[in-house]
Amino acid sequence: MYVWQLKIILMETNRTDKNILYKGLNKMGLSLICMFIGPTLLYIAFSNTQKSMYYLILILGGIVSILAIYFAFKGIMTIMDSMFKKK
Repeated sequence: MYVWQLKIILMETNRTDKNILYKGLNKMGLSLICMFIGPTLLYIAFSNTQKSMYYLILILGGIVSILAIYFAFKGIMTIMDSMFKKK
């Protein structure tokens, strides 16, 4: 019984790496901005189909929307790494 208690005392706990956590939160913030800008650009493009800039705004809105998904994924992965990855 005493050996088991000693093992619990000697176990190291993982600490959150705050620098990596801040990087992940920055990526999530960038994703949040892209989540608003992308659909707004798509709405503007679809409401002005007769304008000359239709295709440019449509492509730009699609790219920004895809970037929102990418940055959200990378942000979540970075935050998870800061909490659970062993050094």
